[in-house]
Amino acid sequence: MIFAAIDIGSNAMRLLFCRVYETQGKPYFSKEELIRLPIRLGEDVFLNNRISEKKADKLVTALRGFHELIKVYEVDGFRAVATSAMRDASNSAEVIERIKKEAGITVEIIDGKVEASLVFSNHIEEMLNPRHAYLYIDVGGGSTELTLYYDHKVIASRSFNVGTVRMLLDKVEKETWDELKTWVKKNTYGIHPLHAIGSGGNINKIFKMSKKDNKNLSYNKLKGIHDMLNSYTYEERVKVLGLKPDRADVIIPAAKIFLTTMKHADIEDIFVPQIGLSDGIVHELYERRRK
Repeated sequence: MIFAAIDIGSNAMRLLFCRVYETQGKPYFSKEELIRLPIRLGEDVFLNNRISEKKADKLVTALRGFHELIKVYEVDGFRAVATSAMRDASNSAEVIERIKKEAGITVEIIDGKVEASLVFSNHIEEMLNPRHAYLYIDVGGGSTELTLYYDHKVIASRSFNVGTVRMLLDKVEKETWDELKTWVKKNTYGIHPLHAIGSGGNINKIFKMSKKDNKNLSYNKLKGIHDMLNSYTYEERVKVLGLKPDRADVIIPAAKIFLTTMKHADIEDIFVPQIGLSDGIVHELYERRRK
């Protein structure tokens, strides 16, 4: 079986093709292809509260191409979702309608709770120590989803409008930052041992830069990479470090969000399984198909 997932984020949009094999009654997920386009809808929405015609044109053109690829792959199912920027755009309804009419794709605008549940549907708990508690931190361009997982179940979950593109545009209110810190402190108080799980393109890139063999990054290692990145100019991060232009600016605020969350939860390390929203959509599509 093969499934496709489209994730329209505030910084980039992605199309994931994932093949699922069943061995001895258990599914095995193999990523076939991932296409990422830096549309950056958040630039429009967080500054002007709407998606410009130029960005909408790019979005529709990209999704038209995505739809053609989905037809070629003859997938067993696909789902397209949009997150923070589309949630906040005053003209999101008309953009969604245009996408359906011109690209032939129905896009769902999902709220923060649905986004968090989709990310967590990757069955990450199968890789974890059941005796430990985990704080799942998913950092996007427009929002950060936090999910506290303990004793085989989700015990708290919350979405905050703290995202990398919002931070670049200086559109994160101090009250929102304070709210995030307070929520983390309150919900993690007295829970030990507590570990973090990180998802999103930026933490995946930071993990690759760390050149570690296992999937864990210490708080100090993450801070060291943040400080190193901050010591370079934007141009140097592109030319010297080889970061993509649309990654070289957002990676620093992303690291700050992870570090701030870990600090206020008194977490010493972060597990980076290198999965995200698109993977969660595929898992959900497979579960639906199996049922």
